[in-house]
Amino acid sequence: MSEEQSFEQMLDESFKTIRNGEVVEGTVIDVKPDAAYLNIGYKADGVLTKEEYSNESKDLTTVLKTGDKLEVKVMKVNDGDGQVLLTYKRLAAEKGNKKIEDAYNNHEVLTAKVSQVLKGGITVLVEDTRVFIPASLISDSYEKDLTKYEGQDIDFVISEFNPHKRRIIGDRRQLLVAKKAEAAKELFARIQVGDVVEGVVKNVTDFGAFIDLGGADGLLHISEMSWGRVENPKKNFHVGDKLKVLIKDINGEKIALSLKFPEENPWIEASDKFAAGSVVTGKVARMTDFGAFVELMPGVDALLHVSQISHDHVDKPSDVLKIGQEVEAKVVDFNANDHKISLSMKALEQENMPAEEMPYEQNPEEEIPAEGGDSEPQV
Repeated sequence: MSEEQSFEQMLDESFKTIRNGEVVEGTVIDVKPDAAYLNIGYKADGVLTKEEYSNESKDLTTVLKTGDKLEVKVMKVNDGDGQVLLTYKRLAAEKGNKKIEDAYNNHEVLTAKVSQVLKGGITVLVEDTRVFIPASLISDSYEKDLTKYEGQDIDFVISEFNPHKRRIIGDRRQLLVAKKAEAAKELFARIQVGDVVEGVVKNVTDFGAFIDLGGADGLLHISEMSWGRVENPKKNFHVGDKLKVLIKDINGEKIALSLKFPEENPWIEASDKFAAGSVVTGKVARMTDFGAFVELMPGVDALLHVSQISHDHVDKPSDVLKIGQEVEAKVVDFNANDHKISLSMKALEQENMPAEEMPYEQNPEEEIPAEGGDSEPQV
């Protein structure tokens, strides 16, 4: 054996041996936009192309610099030009698969950034391994626009793992459902009827609003939105509004809410303002065939019976009155217990009428028709 051969042999022996598929650590010694060169302790440097760095086509000078250390996998010891071909993304994918498999088997919660929003869902990357989360498993409620998730870090679990078929499915929905169930349990443990709690308007319908109480939703029915009259909830409440509401009833998982706080009940002062014999002014709020309901103040309506509108015969209130019209009348009956007030325009008209024009009353003892009954609903 010659001295030259011995020197080459000694030189070769000074470098470690590597094999295809081996994982090695390298130090970046040069970076170009399309490739990085690494010292991997072998007689030849390793080459890492941008295609083998990431699935995203990146200029490597923006993500790597001289001196960076990387764990890479050997794809080919000799590429024909005496260089060693390396891959970073495939090793990352293998690590990702292992991490995902462990998470799947152990029901572990993973956190990853949303890398892409698709028509039917989103994808996240776990160590460069793609996980698909269908739209139906992203949230516990339907969401039409998924673009808000792009670039966000989200929590999820793996519901299906089949790397051979390249089918790895994530599920965020079950985490939200479980979290909401726990929050609901805590909420029901601390609330009771009569409590005043804070909530946020979640949805508004024609019949009421659903209020998120932080664990469960409560229904604020249109009839409980005010002591006064609410014609259209959507004009009074908007999604995101913060409210303090009264818990009126709890029935299983159903919570009935109210904004009609007892201390604000207008009937508390109604007896002083609208005592029998007083003259009042109000607006016609609604009409039936038997009379008109006049709003004297928000939450306090009075019945003006058709027979008490005028000395002249009136077939139905709508013949002489209209919604929103302001009327003046005399309170002829006040029932605080039943929250009923009866008005008479005829009585006021008679008081202001000269004696010679006073109409003949065949029965001066005539009583004002009673409210309620089979044909007349209560106020």
